[in-house]
Amino acid sequence: MTENNVNTVNFPLIGTPAPEFVAQTTQGEINFPADFEGKWVILFSHPADFTPVCTTEFMTFAKMHDEFRALNTELVGLSIDSIHSHLAWLQSIQGYTWDGIERPVVEFPLIADLKMDVAKKYGMLQGESDTAAVRAVFFIDPNGIIKTILYYPASLGRNFEEIKRIVIGLQKAEKDGVALPANWQPGKDVIVPPPGTCQAITERVELAKGEEYEMKDWFLTFKEDK
Repeated sequence: MTENNVNTVNFPLIGTPAPEFVAQTTQGEINFPADFEGKWVILFSHPADFTPVCTTEFMTFAKMHDEFRALNTELVGLSIDSIHSHLAWLQSIQGYTWDGIERPVVEFPLIADLKMDVAKKYGMLQGESDTAAVRAVFFIDPNGIIKTILYYPASLGRNFEEIKRIVIGLQKAEKDGVALPANWQPGKDVIVPPPGTCQAITERVELAKGEEYEMKDWFLTFKEDK
């Protein structure tokens, strides 16, 4: 990728609406994000079909598809390949066994982005290649707002338990109005947002006398995740 291209790459931002598009996928045409209103969405890209790391990732996503659905979360994949390449690759994946995953069937849509329209809108074309997407992951909430963005190089497969943890964490933070500490896992203590006034600090000190709360300082209070 030339220096000029690098300088003009568009990157969606956390907290902004997900760029809209209509695209052909292995499950038919989709209107994004309108077709997924009311659901969380993981929109992710991979460099190319019929490549080793991407194959292990799709096998893993296929295995975990129901786990994400249980979290009201849909998966949408993308690469700069044709629809026929996608279909042939997904058929071949059904014959593989790896890491305890046997003959997975990919049921979520995979976007054919040969013209790179979607990849460019989402900043998926970066310094590694002009024609192959990086391993991008966009977490989009039920209102179509981008909540988290991850980028991985082509050589590094994604951690899918971390992707699931992020979904659970985003939903927890939004539902309960809390923040989550470093290395948080479901069921572990969460952080109560710090008070904003002197009176609120006094109230927090009193609140922290209960067994449910652990106050390290006025700005750092944990509570049990229920």
